[in-house]
Amino acid sequence: MEKGQHIATAFDRDLETIEALLARMGGLVEVAIMDAIRALETRDAELAAAVRQGDKAIDALEQQIDAEAARLIALRAPAAADLRTVLAAMKIAAALERCGDYAKNLAKRSTVLAALPAIEGGAGSIRRMGDAVRLQMKNVLDAFIRRDAVLAERVRQDDHDIDQMYNTLFREFLTYMMEDPRAISACMHLHFIAKNIERMGDHVTSIAEQVIYLVTGALPDDERPKADHTSQPPDAQPQGGIWQSTP
Repeated sequence: MEKGQHIATAFDRDLETIEALLARMGGLVEVAIMDAIRALETRDAELAAAVRQGDKAIDALEQQIDAEAARLIALRAPAAADLRTVLAAMKIAAALERCGDYAKNLAKRSTVLAALPAIEGGAGSIRRMGDAVRLQMKNVLDAFIRRDAVLAERVRQDDHDIDQMYNTLFREFLTYMMEDPRAISACMHLHFIAKNIERMGDHVTSIAEQVIYLVTGALPDDERPKADHTSQPPDAQPQGGIWQSTP
């Protein structure tokens, strides 16, 4: 075997190790999201605590991926497309770690919500939004492993749907708070949970853009489709600490 072939084989083997770690990390994040939402629906404090504890394994995997990537760069000195692959893996790991943090925060709030009156339909709506993000996460990791820019672009475009789900939930929770002040605390926690899930969707979209860059050598040149306009509704004025639409 020639020296160049030997180096290439060693690089491929090291890269496979990193990709396997990424797949494991993504799987843990998907489970964390699912379990955190189930803890919210069932008011299961033990499951919520397990999600919070499990975030340590996600953090450890990110550190391991970074260490493996740094070692690969130092030993193999990859260039061009190979270097893009390693850098993309590191950025994907960072995005997954942030999603794990959001799942942990979701679990924390579900524990608080267990002591508050339930908001009819709230947990179910959160679950549907979380399921959509988990599917996007699975698709984008598949796109990375398969080097599928078309699938990555579809994930990127579908973030608009998650934003729309968030906007709908925002309006629903705002309506609850306006109609019943006793629901304000629970609705605020549910809103922050929905926002955390929406931010997970943003990180998944960032991963999709990294996959597109990896495959094509260029980031998408069009602005990411965004449908979250809840931070400052154009026809709203602050009243009593919450946003209300003007008559």
